[in-house]
Amino acid sequence: MAPVDMRQMLAVAILAAGKGTRMRSAHPKVLQPLGGATLVDWVLQACELLNPQRRLVVVGHQAERVRQHMQRHHQHVEFVLQQPQKGTGHGVQQLLQPLGNFTGTLLVLNGDVPLLRSATLGQLVRHHRQSGSAVTLLTARLEDPRGYGRVFCNDQQQVTAIVEDRDCTAEQRRNRLINGGVYCFHWPSVAAVLPHLKAENQQREIYLTDAVGLLEPATPFTVEDATEISGVNDRGQLAACEQVLQQRLRQQWLAAGVSFLDPASCSLSLGTRLGRDVVVAPQTHFRGNNSIGDGCRIGPSALIEDSQLDEGVEVMFSVVRQARLARGCTVGPFAHLRPGTVLGEHCKVGNFVEVKNSHLGADVKASHLSYLGDAQLGRGVNVGAGTITANFDGTSKHPTAIGEGSSIGANTVLVAPVTVGRDVTVAAGSTITKDVTDHALAVARCRQVEKKGWHKTADPHGSNTVASSTPGPAAEPS
Repeated sequence: MAPVDMRQMLAVAILAAGKGTRMRSAHPKVLQPLGGATLVDWVLQACELLNPQRRLVVVGHQAERVRQHMQRHHQHVEFVLQQPQKGTGHGVQQLLQPLGNFTGTLLVLNGDVPLLRSATLGQLVRHHRQSGSAVTLLTARLEDPRGYGRVFCNDQQQVTAIVEDRDCTAEQRRNRLINGGVYCFHWPSVAAVLPHLKAENQQREIYLTDAVGLLEPATPFTVEDATEISGVNDRGQLAACEQVLQQRLRQQWLAAGVSFLDPASCSLSLGTRLGRDVVVAPQTHFRGNNSIGDGCRIGPSALIEDSQLDEGVEVMFSVVRQARLARGCTVGPFAHLRPGTVLGEHCKVGNFVEVKNSHLGADVKASHLSYLGDAQLGRGVNVGAGTITANFDGTSKHPTAIGEGSSIGANTVLVAPVTVGRDVTVAAGSTITKDVTDHALAVARCRQVEKKGWHKTADPHGSNTVASSTPGPAAEPS
């Protein structure tokens, strides 16, 4: 989509002050999660290609929480407090002071309408400017318009009235053209009528539609896909929007060269980027911000969150969170890479291996049943099954370092802080509590003791046991 003509200044105002009682949630409605972001994130993201000079968010209910979220995730956002919340018109009235000297176009959006596309908003703004209207409404035609305000136009396609559903006559209810609640205003025109709006209705609220009724000319712009104006007022509507967004995201990446073996079983996030020839197997989910390189194979049954995977990485039946995986790594099945994990090229982290806050060099192999926490492993280290870095002493975490080329035997415990040198062999079953020098063999276990002919049988005269002279089976080789 080409940027909007910038001969006029553009300001975007997002109404995000509502409580959202029907959500039955402790969180503000606009911060409800959707597609790996929040409702208001999607609204702001749709505005970015418009290149607005001003981005204003009207906050009210739990204003500080909304403000903190927006400041973490978005730049150049201004906040306007609406307190108390007395309707959409009252919310826009709060812009009179911050936009006092503004003379351009104001686009008003709702923070709980997350499905609007950037292209649609761009078309709306262009239509508004080309028509020279004081206000342009985004409208849609619905098969079932119940609950929506109806928009009535004259022969010149100018809006003559907006009638709320509950106030419509039987004849008016046959009109399927509805108000989407998105407006483009010539700001000086609407600023002149905003102070005159009154709360003369049963809800004792100030409606923005009343301002539309005072402006001429007012024109409609009808969106082709009516799902774009879907709002979120309850959990059911949130779930319906999630389905729409997931389908859009899958279609976007299918068109970009990504294969989904079972698209409907997978979910994506707004911040996930997928390279060419990526294969996403069934029941795979992406959360947060991810970068997935060309030729990766993810899944089945994988969760990737806020992570970077370079080219040719394979992850199956595993969880990867806040980790970085270099080219050619393989992970799983049933591995857990926790925050702070960094894997060098061609690492293998296999069955039931957990890695936390650790850096594994290139070609490291940790194939089964191990825990590596707060560890640094050099190139080519082989980690035997059952290896544990005991990094916590009950109070603090401590590091473990293993030099390149070393081999750690099965069922080894490395009690941190400890350093194992280069090309070291640690015997299976060892508990290493002291540093090991380069090129050494480290054995730290009790000597095997075998007492031949040892066999216990019950004492027929009591509960004690006595040793029998009957030879027992030979010990298995270690």
